[in-house]
Amino acid sequence: MTFKFNMWWDRLRTSFWFIPSMMIAVAVISALILPTVDKELVASSDMTESIIYIGGASSARSLLSTVAGAMISIAGLTFSITVVALTLASSQLGPRLLNNFMRDRSNQVVLGTFVSLFIYCVLVLRTVRDAGFVPHLSVTVAIVLTLISIGVLIYFFHHIALMLQAQTVITNIGQELEASVKRLFPKSSIQNRYEYRLRDDADLPVNFDDQSDTVLAHRSGYLQAINYDALVNIAIEHDAIFKCLYRAGDFIASGTVIMRVYPANVLTDDLEKAINQHLILGVSRARLQDMEFAIAQLVEIAVRALSPGVNDPFTAIACLDQFSNTLSTLAESTITNGYYYDSSAKIRVISDRLSFEGIINGSFNQIRQHAQTDVAVTIRMLEVIAVILAKTHTASQRDVLIKHAEMIKRGSDKVITEPNDRADIQARYDVIMKSDPPK
Repeated sequence: MTFKFNMWWDRLRTSFWFIPSMMIAVAVISALILPTVDKELVASSDMTESIIYIGGASSARSLLSTVAGAMISIAGLTFSITVVALTLASSQLGPRLLNNFMRDRSNQVVLGTFVSLFIYCVLVLRTVRDAGFVPHLSVTVAIVLTLISIGVLIYFFHHIALMLQAQTVITNIGQELEASVKRLFPKSSIQNRYEYRLRDDADLPVNFDDQSDTVLAHRSGYLQAINYDALVNIAIEHDAIFKCLYRAGDFIASGTVIMRVYPANVLTDDLEKAINQHLILGVSRARLQDMEFAIAQLVEIAVRALSPGVNDPFTAIACLDQFSNTLSTLAESTITNGYYYDSSAKIRVISDRLSFEGIINGSFNQIRQHAQTDVAVTIRMLEVIAVILAKTHTASQRDVLIKHAEMIKRGSDKVITEPNDRADIQARYDVIMKSDPPK
C-alpha cells in the first residue's frame, strides 16, 4: 500500500493541475459557505459596520467583477510566463529538466491563487441582489485575498527569475540527488533492508540459470519503480526465486526478458501477468527508485555547458561541485547487492543492483570526454575525485576513483600543451595518488 501511495503521490506532485485544483475546490466551498454565514450575521445582528466592506449591492457587484476580471488576466499572464520559462530551460539546460519545473510547488500555488480567486469572486457575485442581500463578509474576504494575490504576484516574478538561473537548478537537482542517496542507501546497515552479499553461497541454487524460465514485458516504457515487497510475497506464495534483469531507470521494450523465475515449472500465464503488474512502467523516468536520473540531469547540464556553442565551464564546475557533496555521502554509505529474503531466511528476489563503479562512471565519463581541452573543468574533476576519495572505505571504491583520475590525466596530457596548465593538473593528480588507502 505504501509503495502504491508513493507512486501515486509522486505522479500527483509532478502534475501541474493538482495543487491548483485543490485551491479551486477550497474557493468553491468558501464561496458557498460564506454567503450563508453572511445571512446568519444579518439575521442575528447588524455587524456590517465592523467589517471592511460596507457598500451596497451595485458597488459590491462592480468590485467582484473587477477582481474576477483582473485575476483571470493575471492567471493567463503567469501561465504565459511559465511557458516561456519552460521553453528557455528546455533549450538552455535540457528538455529532461522540464519535470523539475513541473514539480515546483511555487508555480502551482501561484497559478492556483489567481484561478481560485477568480472562481470565488464569480460564485459570490451570483449572491448579490440589487434590492436585497449583500454578502459583506464574502466581499471583505475577496478584498483581503486580492491584497494577498498582489504579494503572490510579486513573489512569482522573483521566483521565476531564480528558476531560470542555472545555479539554482543545479542546486535543486543536487539536493534531490543527496536525498535519494540517503533514502536508498542509509549509512546504518541496521536500517538497510537489503543484504550487502548473499548470506550463504548455497542460498542461490547452482542450477538457477538452467532450471529457470523467463518473464517477458507486456508493454514498453521506462521502468519507474519495482514493488519488491509484492514480488517477495508472490515468490513466497509460489515457493520461487525471482531475478530482476532491469532496474529503475532502464528502458524496456515490449517482449523483452525482464525477469527469470526459478524453478521453471511454477511459471504460468497468471504468474507472469502478476509479475508485470508490479513493474511500474511510464513514458519517462521517475525519482522514487531511480537515483541515476538526477545524476543524468547534472551530467546533461554539464555536457551542454561544455559544448562549443555554449562554452560555459562555470556551469559544468557547478555540476561537479554537487557531485563532490553527494558522491562523498555515497562513499560512506552501503551500496547493496539487493538480495531479498523471507522471514525464514530463504532468498526470494534478486534485484539488478547499483554499484559504486557504475554510479561514478555515470557521473564522470561524459564530462571527462567533453572537458579534455578545458583546464579549469579538468582540474575541478580531479579535486572532486580527491574529496570523494577521502570518504571511501573499501579498496574497490578507491580503485574506481584512481582509474578515473588516470583517464583524466591521460586525456589532458594529449591535448593540453601549456606547461603551467599541465603542472596544475599534475599537482591535483599527485594529491590523489598520494592519498592514504582506506583502513
